[in-house]
Parts: sequence; structure tokens; C-alpha cells
Amino acid sequence: MYSRWPLHLMFLPGAILLLVYHYWPFVGFIIAFQDFIPAKGMFHSKWVGLENFSYLLSLPNFYQVIWNTIYISVMKVIAGQLFPIVIAIMLNEVRIRFIKRSVQTLIYLPHFMSWVILGGIMIDVLSPTKGIVNQFLTMLGLEPVYFLGEPKLFPYVLVGSDLWKDFGFSTIVYLAALTSINPNLYEAAVMDGAGRWKQTWHITLPGMSPIIILMATLSLGQILNAGFEQVFNLYSPTVYETGDIIDTMVYRIGLVQAQYALATAVGLFKSVVSLVLISVSYYLAYRFANYRIF
Repeated sequence: MYSRWPLHLMFLPGAILLLVYHYWPFVGFIIAFQDFIPAKGMFHSKWVGLENFSYLLSLPNFYQVIWNTIYISVMKVIAGQLFPIVIAIMLNEVRIRFIKRSVQTLIYLPHFMSWVILGGIMIDVLSPTKGIVNQFLTMLGLEPVYFLGEPKLFPYVLVGSDLWKDFGFSTIVYLAALTSINPNLYEAAVMDGAGRWKQTWHITLPGMSPIIILMATLSLGQILNAGFEQVFNLYSPTVYETGDIIDTMVYRIGLVQAQYALATAVGLFKSVVSLVLISVSYYLAYRFANYRIF
């Protein structure tokens, strides 16, 4: 401890932030079991036990919101895993460094933009009157499509826009994983007569498998996080049927309707389910791939 105090000192600010913003708020979970009144505070409000959870489960749209969240999240997880792997393997085959780095920069750039900016871009691009997509459809003789107002299309718009924003980050991670593969394996495969496809299947993908498992395992813990900022900036009452998720429901119940106890109950329900999912994902990663994150 004495000899490494500079390292502990560097670690201290991060530890303090973690305690203040991630562990201290756990105390607020007791609001989920109270008839919470802000004037009385959470230590003096009436205790009601599981009444908030019973009321929550009786809401007519609650199960639809759960389904929307899982459906959108699963599609995001699958697309967010497969697409970056394919792009990373394709970029790895590009031998012109300028083109390779230019593409990396272009696909990575949206990752640094907020959903406020990207949401405005999506609204303009997908506008039924002036959007470039609908203008192209009109040129082809097709009817304009209200992508952000059509309940059946809205989940796929969310998945596509989320993929556009974040697949660049995952691609960079997989490209870094490709650099750790021994080039001698490819040389040996060529001497044995293996083509590009067999090299990819038997060398590239197995070499990337630890990072693929890591990314997939971490993403499972976020299965109930369908993206509050994205949905909040893109949805409207017309698409609540298919686009309303747990986080937006919590926002409306807690901040708009001021039902703080019920909103906390929804948040606690989500946290418990997420804890179970990420625990199962860690077990599966170790059980079937002999891979430990910790």
C-alpha cells in the first residue's frame, strides 16, 4: 500500500465517482416500497410494501412495454454483433492504408455525436415531405413513407439508426482483435491450399472469438436498455404501441406524472432483471467458452 500509493491516489477519483453515482443511489430504491411524498422524504413516507409492484403489473400497457424493450434490444444486440464483425473482416482485407483509415474514421464519427444531433438528422432524412429517402422513393414512383410515425416500421428505424451510430466503435474493437492473430497461421493455411473463406472460417473467426464472446456477454447485461436518449428523441404518441420502452415509461411516470414511487418500482424491476441476465451471461461465457471477464 505504501509503495504504490500514487496508483491508489490515481484510482481514488474514479472510486469516489462510482460510489456517489452508482452505489449511493441504491438507498433510493426504498421509494419503490413507499407511498412516497417529496415533502416528507423517503425516510418518513408511508411504507406500502409491494403495492406499487402490484399496481405496476396491473397496468394494461406494461407487458407491451416490456415486449417492446426486449424486442428492440435483442435486434440491436444481434445487429450490433454481426455487422461490425463482417465490416472488420472486410476492412482487414483492404491493403491501401489511406482507404482503410478513411473508412474507419467515417464509420466511427457518429459514435461521438449525441442523439440530440443524430435525432435531428434522422428526422430530416426520413421526413415524409422533404426527406432525401422519401424523395428517392417518389422518384421511383412509390408513395412516401412516414418512417417515424408508422408503428410497424419504427422499431426497425431504431435498430438501423443505432447500428449507424455505434457499429464503428465495435468495428475498431474487432480490428484490434485481428491484429493479435499470428500471421504464420495464414501462411500455413495458404501452403495447405486454404482459400480466403476457409482462412476466415478456421483462423480469423476463432482468433476473434474471445473478444466476440466478451462483447456479446457485456451486451446481454444491457438487454433491457433499449436506448432512452434515442427513443426519446425520435418517438411520438403515434408509435407508443411499438416504440415505448421501460426507460421512456419511467420518464413519463416519474417526471411528467410525478409518480415517483411507481417510477422507482419500474426502475428496480428493470435492474433486477438486468442483474439476472448479466449473471447468466457470465456463467454461459465461462461454461461454454471457458472465458472469464473477471
